[in-house]
Amino acid sequence: MGGSNLHSYAPLLIYLLVAAALAGMLTSISVLVGWRRPSRVKQQPYECGMEPTGDARAPFSVRFLFSSDGFYFIRCGKPFFLYPWAYIFRSLRWYGFTEMMIYIAILLVGYLYLWKKGALDWQK
Repeated sequence: MGGSNLHSYAPLLIYLLVAAALAGMLTSISVLVGWRRPSRVKQQPYECGMEPTGDARAPFSVRFLFSSDGFYFIRCGKPFFLYPWAYIFRSLRWYGFTEMMIYIAILLVGYLYLWKKGALDWQK
């Protein structure tokens, strides 16, 4: 067996091409066939079924961004990535342990930074 193994990627390439063609075709058909009846109500931003109030560009505290970025790890289910690591922990030995401790240390440094800046204190 010689040469490159690029032919093994042919099914993936075909799948991606078919998916892109299908997405493009459905979008084109939607634009061509879809009804266009714009109205004032349809042009308003949708806010969870509630009447929009105020300006959409209202300023908010930068603490919201600090805490949302900081808690992204927990909120989006990232701790579940620790389970596969725990499953193969014995085969990784010290290398795996060291890598995970570095990862957790980076997270802790981020949380300590947020705490020190007062971004986690919502009572200010």
